[in-house]
Amino acid sequence: MRLRGRDPASGRLVEVTTDGPVIAHVRAVDGAAEDAPWLLPGLVDLQVNGYGGHDVNGPDVTADEVVALARALAAAGTTTFVPTVITAAEADVVRSLRAVAEARARDEATRRAIPCVHVEGPHISDQDGPRGAHPVEHVRPPDPAEFDRWQAACDGLVGIVTLSPHHAGAVAYTEHVTRAGAIVAIGHTHASPDEVRAVADAGARLSTHLGNGAHAVLPRHPNHLWAQLADDRLTAGFIADGHHLPADTLTAMLRAKGLDRSLLVSDSVALAGMPPGEYASPIGGAVELSADGRLSVAGTPYLAGAARSLADGLAHAAAVTGIGLGDAVRLATANPGRFVGGRGVLAPGAQADVVLLDAALRVQRVVAAGTEVAGGAG
Repeated sequence: MRLRGRDPASGRLVEVTTDGPVIAHVRAVDGAAEDAPWLLPGLVDLQVNGYGGHDVNGPDVTADEVVALARALAAAGTTTFVPTVITAAEADVVRSLRAVAEARARDEATRRAIPCVHVEGPHISDQDGPRGAHPVEHVRPPDPAEFDRWQAACDGLVGIVTLSPHHAGAVAYTEHVTRAGAIVAIGHTHASPDEVRAVADAGARLSTHLGNGAHAVLPRHPNHLWAQLADDRLTAGFIADGHHLPADTLTAMLRAKGLDRSLLVSDSVALAGMPPGEYASPIGGAVELSADGRLSVAGTPYLAGAARSLADGLAHAAAVTGIGLGDAVRLATANPGRFVGGRGVLAPGAQADVVLLDAALRVQRVVAAGTEVAGGAG
């Protein structure tokens, strides 16, 4: 397969040749680039709760549901994603982990799309605000033995765990998870700056959707947001859906954190990618999904989750923050890809995940592991 398009960083025409599931060649080619689509690596999303009506949480999750989720995301340009299991009873967390492991064992395309699982909680803040929509009755202190049980249930697939550093056992837990080869992310927290630095000292490497999962009102300084922005050991994820972070906040945070230590996540829920309308959600109850992708608790201004794809987030970041398209693409490909084995690059030998965007930055065509999953004829 040969794919041609404009390089988002340089604007020059490039051609990618695939050989089965991998990239064989990437080269600059002659020709007019002005009307060519943008050509970029498949998008990499480290935080996906659901999409297109499919969910990795709840009592009904199955391997079939995970396979369907992987296919829906690939068609939207996200060819690598980390299914994200939120705070729940241990039996429910384990059910979701087993469903992901079974889906990967059963379906090759799903196995290529899912490098690991993100458990977002249950060791988070129990306070209103930083807890977000996570059920308070299942918030609990970190327990290395529970992490080990998760890993035993899913053949070691847990690759990211979101933790609030305020817990007394947070440092020891971070050390345990890090020794096991997984990544600790700081999130849904009311921790002090000293507590943030302590888990970074212990090996934490990520900040989960920085700027969200926090109290609405914080001390001007110090607070845990400044501590995470200032710590170069932490790479920060941002939800660039136009609703979770105002444009000026996202812009300032990207400038403070630096583009090398920033990445975009969708944090999408099952209603993402669905038509606008009113829905019943197991978390938010009656919710409203607007045409611009805002998911709100019905009749209120309060968000009920994120409901836009990572491709939407990329386009939004490029439009409102002043960064170039090439940098916006990097935030949704190579930067998150560093945390899942180097995904999100166009290079010989890399997995042949390629996305073509039109002039309005809408997904036009998607190739995942050398196979056409959306768009053109192949």
